[in-house]
Amino acid sequence: MIFGVDGHPTELTTGQICIRGLMIFIVGLIIVRAGDRRSLSQKTAFDAMFVVLLGSMLSRAINGSGPFWLTIASAVILMVVHRLCAFIAYQHHPFGKLVKGRELVLVRNGKMDRDAMKSALVSKHDLEEDMRLSAKTEDVSTIQLAQLERSGDISFIKSGG
Repeated sequence: MIFGVDGHPTELTTGQICIRGLMIFIVGLIIVRAGDRRSLSQKTAFDAMFVVLLGSMLSRAINGSGPFWLTIASAVILMVVHRLCAFIAYQHHPFGKLVKGRELVLVRNGKMDRDAMKSALVSKHDLEEDMRLSAKTEDVSTIQLAQLERSGDISFIKSGG
């Protein structure tokens, strides 16, 4: 058989592993393109988990530790479930907060919310670093709003004055 025997990785030839790798690359590309574009940017833990699980599953088909066609079918189902959850999250915000998380205000009107920062494990130094890199300031009093976004990034809105 061109793909070799499933479940016996040591019995696969170099050529069979190469063919499996090429096939999985093509199938993986199709699955990711058919799925959510945002999952590639790993905007949330929800998206990152999808990418990690997909890669882990498909690697089993390459090395022969998992059944080739069954692994591909499972990867397609995983993509469908990810898309379905993303669609439901789009339609129902409470479900979106459950699977994708929620934003957290760290600074409001120039004042740091130490409790929010502590709950998110964002130190004053972390916040200051992101202020310098993203907001181009070192002065927290110039920040109207700073939020820890669902992606883990901190966004800043400067005061108008």
